Amino acid sequence: MAGRRALGRRFGWLWAAFAVSSYGTGLGFGAFPLIAVLVLHSGPTQVAALAAAGRAVGAVVAVPLGPWVEFRRKRPVMVAMDLTRFSALMTVPAAFACGLLGFPQLLAVSVVVAAADITFKAASGAYLKALVPPGDLLVANGRLESTTWTTTVVGPPLGGAAIGVFGPVTTVVADAASYLLSALGIRAIGGTEPRPVRTGAARPRAGDLLEGWRHILGHSVLRPLFFNVLLVNGLIMAADPLLAVLLLGRLGFAPWQYGLAFAAPCVGGLLGSRLASRLVARFGRHRVMRTAGVLRACWPLGLAFVRPGLAGMALIIVLQFGLVTCIGVFNPVLATYRLDHTAPDRVTRVLSAWSVSSSVAIAALTALWGVLADLTSPRTAIAAAGVLLLASPLLLPRRESAARDAEEEAPSLVRPAGAEGGGGGFGA
Repeated sequence: MAGRRALGRRFGWLWAAFAVSSYGTGLGFGAFPLIAVLVLHSGPTQVAALAAAGRAVGAVVAVPLGPWVEFRRKRPVMVAMDLTRFSALMTVPAAFACGLLGFPQLLAVSVVVAAADITFKAASGAYLKALVPPGDLLVANGRLESTTWTTTVVGPPLGGAAIGVFGPVTTVVADAASYLLSALGIRAIGGTEPRPVRTGAARPRAGDLLEGWRHILGHSVLRPLFFNVLLVNGLIMAADPLLAVLLLGRLGFAPWQYGLAFAAPCVGGLLGSRLASRLVARFGRHRVMRTAGVLRACWPLGLAFVRPGLAGMALIIVLQFGLVTCIGVFNPVLATYRLDHTAPDRVTRVLSAWSVSSSVAIAALTALWGVLADLTSPRTAIAAAGVLLLASPLLLPRRESAARDAEEEAPSLVRPAGAEGGGGGFGA
């Protein structure tokens, strides 16, 4: 079975490092909004601003890092970004213990973590592309995606329970520690990593900052996928802090209930990611990507109708299960397609451009939806996001012939099997 294919010891260490940091992220799910609501008593605008400003400023900081990372060894960059996230996050429990924690510090930490996230994903995506043969990339991305959903099933309920028992910053400590363990795992991969050779100018140029966007916008299938992902991710994430305000504040959900309502459905993400390679083998990459892309837009509107109690919990779980199952199929197929159609000396810049754009879109829509929630209500703003999501499939590539044309654009981009190097589910 392709899903059981052995990908080697070095991928095993990379996978382990990814898993431990994913478990930390799962435990820390919604930690900053929870702290903002429960400790700092912030309203919808502040909670939305926390999510938006961190992503937006972090994305701006990360823009020049893409070209810088492209021509450097990726493992040291990944370790450095893990240690940066560990250090930044640990300032939150330290300030809380001293009674000094405030909203500006949460903003500052979210900026640092966002910039480090983008840089890490770009570097790790390039590293995975070089480490795994082209024919195994979908299997590797499927495993990383399934790990993400597995940890999301386990992490948020445990995180919510830990907050209830040990206090609001407990999961921030766990998240920080996971990055430290991830750095140790990446160090343990071993082996040699050749320094990338720069072609053309010896020094980075201003034009290098735009190379990732030039590649995406010039590609007949990556371009519509890019805009589709920006819109879908932006609208889903814009509603997230508003759901926290609605569920934890106005509907009276406990933190553990909030975590459980969003964790239990992630079994669907695990299922989708495990099925992705089999579906592609049977129906083809374009059809699977388009079908999953259409279906994932159909679920979020229902979140606007959530009510208190068990009925509300059940509705959230059903809607989230449908959503994350479709995302679980879509993400590894997209990540693999993007890597297959990006030359090795552009991978970091393309993944960085993609992540920066996604962060900016999420930030802008999150801020806008925070204002909309203040002018109307969180429920109305969530409904508006759901309605707009229904139009997002219009941005998906419509014809399989477009995908075939894209396959012919750059046949030299696909490396021979057995080549070494990196990039995939990390850079999704």
